[in-house]
Order: sequence, then C-alpha cells, then structure tokens
Amino acid sequence: PGRFSFNVAGGRCEACQGDGVVKVEMHFLPDVYVPCDICHGQRYNRETLEVLWKGRNISQILEMTVEDAHAFFKDVPSIARKLQTLLDVGLSYIRLGQSATTLSGGEAQRVKLAQELSKRDTGRTLYILDEPTTGLHFADIALLLKVLHQLRDAGNTIVVIEHNLDVIKTADWLIDMGPEGGSGGGQVVATGTPEQVAANPDSVTGRYLKPYLEKAGRVAPKRKSKAAVNSD
Repeated sequence: PGRFSFNVAGGRCEACQGDGVVKVEMHFLPDVYVPCDICHGQRYNRETLEVLWKGRNISQILEMTVEDAHAFFKDVPSIARKLQTLLDVGLSYIRLGQSATTLSGGEAQRVKLAQELSKRDTGRTLYILDEPTTGLHFADIALLLKVLHQLRDAGNTIVVIEHNLDVIKTADWLIDMGPEGGSGGGQVVATGTPEQVAANPDSVTGRYLKPYLEKAGRVAPKRKSKAAVNSD
C-alpha cells in the first residue's frame, strides 16, 4: 500500500515529492507552481504508474469523480459502500485525489459526515453542523436532508446552524437567534417547532418561514378579509 501513497518515498515522484507540481520562487512576486517535468503532474514514479487495475493506473483513478469511481468500483463492496456515503451527502462531483484545502467549509463538513455514516451506528452521537448546505444545488440539499433524518432516526442528536428555510422547515425544534445579525443579535427570540416559531410575532425568521409551511400544508394560509360593501 505504501507504493500508492504520495506522502512517503517508494512509489511517489521524488522530483516533486508527490505534489505533482514544483514551486518556482519569484522573489518580489507570489510564488508560481508549475507541473512537474518528471511525472507531468501525475505525482507517482514510472514503476507505480505501470500498475493497472481494470486498465487504469492510480493517477487516473484519483482523477475520477466520486460518481465515476462508484461505478468503477461497483464490484468492490468495501470501496463502493464508502463512495455511496459521499453520494448520499451530495458530493458526487469531487475528485478522489482532490486536496482537502480546496474544499469549501460545507464540503469539508459533508466529507466528515460521510465518514460518520460509514461507521457502525451507535445512536448516541451529537453532530454539530455549521451551514452544511452552503453552495449546494436544491437536489443536493434534499440528499443531505435525507442523510440528516437518517442519522436522527438512528437515535443521534443533530444541531444545525442554518439560514436556508428549506432546511429550517424540516427541523424538529428551532431556536431562533436575533433579532439581528452580529452585534445586534445573540438573543433567543423564539423556540419551538417550525409551526410555533412561524406563529410567533416576534420572530422575523418565523415571518419568512410561514409561507414555506403554508406551501407544504403544515400551516393554514391566512384568509384575506373581504372588503365591506356599503349599499344604501
């Protein structure tokens, strides 16, 4: 296995030490990184790249997206199962060899969440997520919510800091902090189920949440008063 790690000597390209790029110092300008002349950005030495599995070498496999890799490794249950958890949290598009430093905060949280999903359920875990839906497409948000509900149904507790009303409306219990952001906030404005917060006149969040609940049929829409007609 050490041959396929670009963190230790043996299988990696020693010219770039497995980075795939070489730093060129520009003195008074920011440093420039260019592809390694020896491995051409593939990060491994020639002997390692000659090892193939289903016609692909390790560099080509690490360039696969999670979605492509899941299909490629479908006959290897131990790998396919872990890749499925990444698909479940809406990370089908990231590459297997993608650097962790290039992930957004929300993506990094979902990678950790996928790691938790791959473990045996204990039902006694507290998860704290800070805006995990940032940058997500609506379809991916639905996938993430499905995973969160799956963890909840297994007996775990999930605390989510979120501004997305599509997520907020699915919570079991809300704590609305405000009344404003930054220095103008920090106070508990309302607590309760989404329906209770939506009915609280002090909650700005509730005011915007109510139409979402009405659309879902969880709150009766407010009836418009009929105009009085005066006939003499």
